[in-house]
Amino acid sequence: MQQPPDERSRSYYEASAGTPAGHSGIDADTSARTIVIGGGYAGLATARGLIDRGDTDVLVVEAEQVGFGASGRNGGFVFGGYSLGEGSLLRQLGPQAAKRVYARSIAAVNLIRRRLRDHAIDCDVVDEGVLWTNWFRDERVLRDRAELLKRHFDTDWDWVDGQRLRRMLDSPRYSAALFERNALHLHPLKYARGLARSVVEGGGRVAEHTRVVKLDRDASGWRLRTDAGHTLRCERVVLCCGGYPAGLRPAIDRSILPIATYVVATAPLGERLAQLFPGTRAAVYDSRFAFDYYRPLTDTRLLWGGRISIRDRSPAQVAALLQRDIARVFPQLGQVAIDHAWSGLMSYAKHEMPQIGELEPGLWYAQAFGGHGLATTTAAGELLANALDGDRSGLADYRTYGLPWAGKPLGFLAAQATYWWYQGRDAIKDWRESAR
Repeated sequence: MQQPPDERSRSYYEASAGTPAGHSGIDADTSARTIVIGGGYAGLATARGLIDRGDTDVLVVEAEQVGFGASGRNGGFVFGGYSLGEGSLLRQLGPQAAKRVYARSIAAVNLIRRRLRDHAIDCDVVDEGVLWTNWFRDERVLRDRAELLKRHFDTDWDWVDGQRLRRMLDSPRYSAALFERNALHLHPLKYARGLARSVVEGGGRVAEHTRVVKLDRDASGWRLRTDAGHTLRCERVVLCCGGYPAGLRPAIDRSILPIATYVVATAPLGERLAQLFPGTRAAVYDSRFAFDYYRPLTDTRLLWGGRISIRDRSPAQVAALLQRDIARVFPQLGQVAIDHAWSGLMSYAKHEMPQIGELEPGLWYAQAFGGHGLATTTAAGELLANALDGDRSGLADYRTYGLPWAGKPLGFLAAQATYWWYQGRDAIKDWRESAR
């Protein structure tokens, strides 16, 4: 029997992450050399990067709790690349810069592995790759991408034919796949909390339930005001607010679109989960623009995400939508029970690339990771830590992308219309293939 919507509205991650550390808030005026606003991956990675470089005088302030936003709600995939496809990256940046930018995302995957080990972060890691499955019969899109990655990015993805794929996944849906070995999946909220713990253990500070409402420059640096009326002073500020803008700088806020995606976790499936994944524990996403993504959880649940929307749907609506999507891939699950259903806001830019840089002297930002945040936020944290340590060279590759106006509120409608257009295109292709 399914739980009522009000009981399953809590995300699986929140329900399974255990008791949060409970980082105290700011209860008096204070100062730090660097203040990071936002306790998600980008902010925590920047703080961790500074600490790794010997700069421990860093304070992370979070309006809610660590991992409250997309960092604690996402699919948990850790792999290279960006929301912008590799072909577009080549055309826009040229081969050398594109290769450098892509390589940073791969290096970030390996850095996450090291941080998991070095800081003993227990977050249900499954380091067994990711499958990019072909929803359609035409295999050219897979072969073309594999060739492009090998030729321009020195990246090899393994070809998986239909027969081998059926031995890995018990689904009739896919015709073939590419397997990315250098990838993993994990519990994203546990990882965020573990990264925050590493910041504190390294000598930094993390403050939760501390909302910054004003940000001003003065002769001595930056002066921040909290909603509790306390003053925070620092030499430099880093804004990492993602899809939950802080309202501190219009140029930052207006350049992103907060876009929702939906995720569910089934009831425990027991042996049925192993039957769905007889030959792999990899995470999976498919070749449509409007793709599904899913992965087996360590407690035998199936986690499933998909859809892009400007609408904030109820847990019951999310569960119903994704339940149908699950049945299209795994018909044997039928009306599988959904224990948790939730949504979260991702930050997107018009150009589909992260925005990383310095807005004013001493005022830095990192945002717009577009649903590819685990590795790319880590890369952004390293870029910002390097820049704050004196090496700004890596930022040059991202100047092309800047902070263009996202067109709100019309930008929301444009984003939704674009998604529907691609979704319709996928549906037409699917219908044509099924009619043959």
